[in-house]
Amino acid sequence: MSCLKGLKYTMCVVNFIFFICGAAVFALGIYLMTSSRFTSLLPSLQSLNIANTLFITGIIISCVSFLGFLGALKENRCLLISFFILLFILMLAELAAACLLLMYEKQIDQFIKDDLTGSLKKYKEKNVTHTNDWDTVQKRLKCCGIESYKDWEHHVPQSCCKSDHCLKNGTQYWDQGCYNKLKDVFDSNLLNTGIAVIVVCLIEVLGMCFSMTLFCHISRSGLGYK
Repeated sequence: MSCLKGLKYTMCVVNFIFFICGAAVFALGIYLMTSSRFTSLLPSLQSLNIANTLFITGIIISCVSFLGFLGALKENRCLLISFFILLFILMLAELAAACLLLMYEKQIDQFIKDDLTGSLKKYKEKNVTHTNDWDTVQKRLKCCGIESYKDWEHHVPQSCCKSDHCLKNGTQYWDQGCYNKLKDVFDSNLLNTGIAVIVVCLIEVLGMCFSMTLFCHISRSGLGYK
């Protein structure tokens, strides 16, 4: 009995911590949505920017963790099994996404390049949204174009310049393209990303084990749906 009480309060504490983290991520997403003009370089994925991603992630973490916290605290079978099912669905979605990324890496790579090319063309057409996005990315990442400054042809923007006077001689553009730089950053952090995914999956598995153990104990005790 004491072990089960320890399990119950462990679930409460852990889920409460995750709820606070989810609320913080949610708040950060709202802050970025209201304060940042950056949307997305990919025209096909305009709604999938950093702010919206944080906003949705924060909601998911907060809702799932609150469900686990309340289910453990109240020893409610319905809430606990709902918590288990949601964690299971999330883990399946993460594994499916990882498999799709590995299986269709070349197709995704080409899709991103094509979309970036379309976004670059809209910049040349003076589309305000894409102008702000490209200028922001190029200044912050210190890159130019998709693969190099040559992608801009004769319309290289000021944000590609290493200094304020580079447009006069055309020799002071950032050497690396933004896509190549982002890809290099991702490749260099591939191991850390893999470890993070494994850790998240382990946390989800532990959460499912704890919730199911508590659920079975409540069922055997005949407490029913409180």
